[in-house]
Amino acid sequence: MAFRVASEVGKLRQVIVHRPGREMDRLTPSNKDELLFDDVLWTQQAQVEHDAFSSSMRNEGVDVLYVQDLLAETLEISEARHYVSDETFEERWYGVTGTQIMREYANSLTPAELAELLIAGISKTELVALTGKEDSAYLARAENDFMVLRCLPNHLFTRDTSCWVFDGVSINSMQKVARQRETINFEAIYRWHPRFRNEEFKKWSGGMSDRAATIEGGDVEVIGNGAVLVGISERTTSAGFERLARSLLWNGEATRVIGLLMKQERAQMHLDTVMTMVNESTFLKYKHLGMLPSVTVTRGDRPGDIVVETAPGEKMHDVLAHALGIPEVRILTTPEDDFAAERGQWNDACNVLALEPNVVVAYDRNVEANEYLESEGVRVIAVPGAELGRGRGGPRCMSCPTVRDEI
Repeated sequence: MAFRVASEVGKLRQVIVHRPGREMDRLTPSNKDELLFDDVLWTQQAQVEHDAFSSSMRNEGVDVLYVQDLLAETLEISEARHYVSDETFEERWYGVTGTQIMREYANSLTPAELAELLIAGISKTELVALTGKEDSAYLARAENDFMVLRCLPNHLFTRDTSCWVFDGVSINSMQKVARQRETINFEAIYRWHPRFRNEEFKKWSGGMSDRAATIEGGDVEVIGNGAVLVGISERTTSAGFERLARSLLWNGEATRVIGLLMKQERAQMHLDTVMTMVNESTFLKYKHLGMLPSVTVTRGDRPGDIVVETAPGEKMHDVLAHALGIPEVRILTTPEDDFAAERGQWNDACNVLALEPNVVVAYDRNVEANEYLESEGVRVIAVPGAELGRGRGGPRCMSCPTVRDEI
């Protein structure tokens, strides 16, 4: 199965997800903000909801892969294991003796146990109890309940850390500290896992090496006709946008990359929290998003050069239609009052995952939006999201498509 995603709505064949696990039990009222959650989750119920989400995709013929399984299988390879350990347990964070303790403990684990550790994290108390070692300046300074290895609850949102665009993947440098280690895990998976290592695919970004020029997959939409739409947002910088655009234009199939200049706020942290596609020419759009200014990037005359053309907000829909090569785009906006619209956006009403044209997965809690989509000819597969939605991410956020049919 060749890895390729040339649209947002072609028949979905394969996807990577992460079933919430022990890392969610590490969320507390005192650390949830630092870990980018608005509330603590009931882990068991979140797992029930996620299982329903995965089943909804399998029922439509989608091959569902799990991050933790992929990571454990990757860590069976010695080179991958050394890479992850070296990148995760660095002297600049743990010091000399702390790094030794952390790496020795990691080396004592099975691949499955190490994958669990890398995602669920570990506290000082747990580490000392398991290793019997605490003679380290790093550990001496830490409180007993301090997470010496931070948990990664945002692995739930697999769309952001890596996103497939045409015949390649962007392994992304994440904007928030709480998510930056996710990139190490995905870099290892795509480099060494047997499912990926023998396949030919391109890499559009430098992952951890990109650092400040951040890109997150929730801002990247492959809208079709050689065009890619990117939200320049709270999480994706203008520098990250231009670097990704240059890579796609000069090394791939993209003919234009469009950036939408979004508000820099958590409520609209990614483009897919306010606008997603339901078929080749139709976007579901948040009522209060408005018309956003855009920058369109195309190839320059010399290799590696790019040309940027700006457009005012009132031209937003025209810019999208021109990129898609159609007279106009169809915009669906749920007819509701301002209060309902804001609540719906907060609950990911616009964050739908297309399984094929006019078939989407959405949270069941967004009743008005789902009924509206159905009335407009879109089949909605509603899945529970009362717990999962507390992380401010919907079905598109929780999915990283690796294979879609052409449209």
